Amino acid sequence: MEQVKWSDRSYLRWLTLFVTSGTLLCCALPILLVSLGFGAVVAGLNYNIPGLLFLAEHQIWTLSLSALLLVFLAWVIWRPNQSCPADPELAAVCEKAKRWNQRVFWLSVVIWSIGFFFSVLLLPIRQLLDL
Repeated sequence: MEQVKWSDRSYLRWLTLFVTSGTLLCCALPILLVSLGFGAVVAGLNYNIPGLLFLAEHQIWTLSLSALLLVFLAWVIWRPNQSCPADPELAAVCEKAKRWNQRVFWLSVVIWSIGFFFSVLLLPIRQLLDL
């Protein structure tokens, strides 16, 4: 039986996508909805999904945890001394998995960046521009 390496498991990339999506839900989405005049929708979401309020109250921890998870995933994807098997079929599967890992990673980085911008940078920028 062939041993499965820890980096070959797909749950890590989906966990990263899930955690970074949490930053989007807690931080970016409420600010966007309130800016568009949908404050009642945000109140309804917070009432029906109490976990969103917890994430919003602890947004620095949420962003920090997801950033650390992204750094760890980047290390898993691009660490040195990785090689695919010599068997052509297994090598093709390995290369496909690497490409999917990279796609999910960059999607997670984009989601995290949106959440970071809306929750940390937007208010100081608006105050600086006096909007």
